[in-house]
Amino acid sequence: MPDQALNVTIADGVAVLEMCRPDLLNRIDTQLNDELEAAVVRCASEPDVRAVVLCSTGRVFSAGGDTERMLRHRDEGPLEWMQAVDHGRRFFRLFTDFPKPLVAAVHGDVYGLGTSIVLTADAVVSARGVKLADPHIRMGLVAGDGGVVAWPSNMAGTLARRHLLWGIPILAEDAHRIGMVTDLVDTPDEVRPLALELAAQVAALPPVAVQLTKRAMNKVTSAQAEDAFDLGFYLEAMTLGSEDMQEAVTAFLAKRKPTWRGR
Repeated sequence: MPDQALNVTIADGVAVLEMCRPDLLNRIDTQLNDELEAAVVRCASEPDVRAVVLCSTGRVFSAGGDTERMLRHRDEGPLEWMQAVDHGRRFFRLFTDFPKPLVAAVHGDVYGLGTSIVLTADAVVSARGVKLADPHIRMGLVAGDGGVVAWPSNMAGTLARRHLLWGIPILAEDAHRIGMVTDLVDTPDEVRPLALELAAQVAALPPVAVQLTKRAMNKVTSAQAEDAFDLGFYLEAMTLGSEDMQEAVTAFLAKRKPTWRGR
C-alpha cells in the first residue's frame, strides 16, 4: 500500500487538505486524484465542515498532471482516452460545484491541473515570486482539464488567451493586481497561516447563508463556462493520442528541445 498522498484534518469547522508528496512535486496522479476526490466529497457532505483549506508541502504546490500517465495514454485507444477525460470532467466539477468556501494556500509554484483547481477557490493566498501556470500547450495538449474555464473566469479574456496559448506563467504579484490571487504575502511561510485565518473567519459566519450564496455563485460560473468546459475536455482527449504529445513529454523528461510534427 503506497503512502497516502493527502493529509486531512478537521478542527473548529475547518478542514485542511494537505497534499503531502513533495518528492513527486504533489503531481495529481491516480492516487492523489482519488484521495482528493474522496476528501472533497466528504467535506461537502460533512455538516461540521464549514470551510476548507487546500495546501501542500515542499517547494512546489503542485506540478499538475502525471507525465508518466500521459505516456501510457498514448498507447491506449479512443475509448480509454474518453474514460480518462470523463473522469477528469467529474473530478473538476467536484471543485466548481463545491458548496462550501474553499481557500487555496499557494506557497509554491503551481502548474496545469493544479492551477485549474486553485482557480476554483473562493480565496487564493500566495506569496510574491510564486508562479501560476498552465503549460498544457507546451506538453502538446489542449488546456482542457479546466484551464479554458478557470483562466478566463479569473482574468480578462485576452489575457487568459495570452497565458494559455503561449503556456507562460503569471507571477503571484501580477495575479494579485488583477484579482486572480486575492491575498498576497511576502514569504511562503506566511501563506498557510493567513489561509487558515480566512477559513476560520468564514466558518464563523452563518453557514446556511454562506453555503447558499456559494451555490448561487457556482451557478453563475457554470452557466458562463458550460459549453467550453465539455469541449475543452473532449479536445484534450484527442491530443492524448498525438505524436506531438508524446514528443513533448519525452523531450521534457530528457531535458531537450522538442521537435514538432503536427500529428
